[in-house]
Amino acid sequence: MIAHLSGTLLSKQATSVIVDVSGVGYEVNIPLSTFYDLEDTGSKVQLRIYTHVKEDALQLYGFKTARERELFINFISVSGIGPKLGIALLSGMSADELIASIKSNNLARLTLIPGVGKKTAERLIVDLREKMAALSTAQLDEETPQTATEMPSADNVRSEALSGLMNLGYQRSAAEKAIDSALSDGGDISVESVLKRSLRKLGSRLIG
Repeated sequence: MIAHLSGTLLSKQATSVIVDVSGVGYEVNIPLSTFYDLEDTGSKVQLRIYTHVKEDALQLYGFKTARERELFINFISVSGIGPKLGIALLSGMSADELIASIKSNNLARLTLIPGVGKKTAERLIVDLREKMAALSTAQLDEETPQTATEMPSADNVRSEALSGLMNLGYQRSAAEKAIDSALSDGGDISVESVLKRSLRKLGSRLIG
């Protein structure tokens, strides 16, 4: 099984990347938490990998930190939670927020993530509450160097952000409204920043 990839980042989108390893391009599904930390295409990248084998396909899921990968493995061990929902969980909240929500029985916060209903959230809490204690510190996290990036156009940012949110399960109309609102706020116009602000707006609307 593939557990780690180190190579050149050929392309990146909000929910997937292609990594060139010695001339072979590996397509890897990623959560937004990993996307936020990726450098520009053409740079060197290292990802921790979970290999998911199905009857008709082999899919790779990549993470920037060992902690994220460990959370993902814990999530998909819960009945009814597959890799797609595991990625959505890591995209909907930070690792610290997820751990805190599970440890504190915060059903309301967990069910804000698309695809996570009350029963799924309850299973997460029952099955993983004790395991979260081992992941409640950042000891497994690695520092990720931040580099300056060239800002894409607003149209490209909007398109990539919309694709990312829809892949995570948000309805197109709701995602478009959140993105437009995030862009109108001003500030950093990058896909990473707009996705973060859009997710906060989507969460606050659901709470309201």
